[in-house]
Amino acid sequence: MSLNGWIIYNGYLPGNKFLDFAEWIQQAAAKQHIETSIYKNNELLGMLSSKSMKLLGTVKSGWPDFAVFADKDIYLAKQLELLGIRVFNSSETIAVSDDKIASYQLLASKRLPVPKTVIAPKAFHNSGDNRIDDYHEAMKVLDFPMIVKEAFGSFGDQVYLVHSKEELAKKICQLQGRPFMLQEFIAASFGRDMRLHVVGDDVVAAMTRHASNDFRANVTAGGTMRAHTPSAEEKNIAVAAVKAIGADFAGVDLLFGADGSPIICEINSNAHIRNMFDCTGINVADFIMDYIRDSLK
Repeated sequence: MSLNGWIIYNGYLPGNKFLDFAEWIQQAAAKQHIETSIYKNNELLGMLSSKSMKLLGTVKSGWPDFAVFADKDIYLAKQLELLGIRVFNSSETIAVSDDKIASYQLLASKRLPVPKTVIAPKAFHNSGDNRIDDYHEAMKVLDFPMIVKEAFGSFGDQVYLVHSKEELAKKICQLQGRPFMLQEFIAASFGRDMRLHVVGDDVVAAMTRHASNDFRANVTAGGTMRAHTPSAEEKNIAVAAVKAIGADFAGVDLLFGADGSPIICEINSNAHIRNMFDCTGINVADFIMDYIRDSLK
């Protein structure tokens, strides 16, 4: 069966990290004699009218059988789906993964282990008012220190550790008008977590991440990596988390609970794979392309 695919990444982000992911997927496809073309999202504009739905842009190699969507442009992903293209991961999955509040809601509905979380009430704009009294019950449930986490963010940049009511009031004032949540601080996991990469029903690679001077363990923020052999419990939770958001593949970040049991930190439907390869020698892209090929049989 001859397949043709598109790999799409965001053309507006600085650096080559997202292009790098696309190229790894393309190389894995080539090993299986699957032809692929790489596009920036700004090279394929969704066009809508009462008479047609199409894409504006120059198509390099014909209409694809599938698209690997290494981006969060959910409107373009949805346009591709409406045009009959199978997208990995789907627009719905990308949207849920990108919205941490929505993903926690789905995980909790499946009774999966997540930190205790309180969702901030929606505010339509930043009034500059001190609304700390709205969070009286949340402070009783979570105590200090606690995590304040924005619903949308990457690389740990929109995650904050607050130690007092005064710090919390200041942070709430700063974030008013944006969706965010409050979470219990998992002290046992300070500066360390694990990343499990799931493809289909399997954990195909795993590593732990460690930071010496930050509560976040993100490698982008300066953390170091070690190859990890996950336990059966860690594997089961990671796969269940990916299934809960409807993903074909994803990176699942797990925290270490006080008793050593895993707690889900977040799920990334567009997790990069170079760090995993550098740490473990495992090329996740090969597993992704195996999964795509088998899904399209």
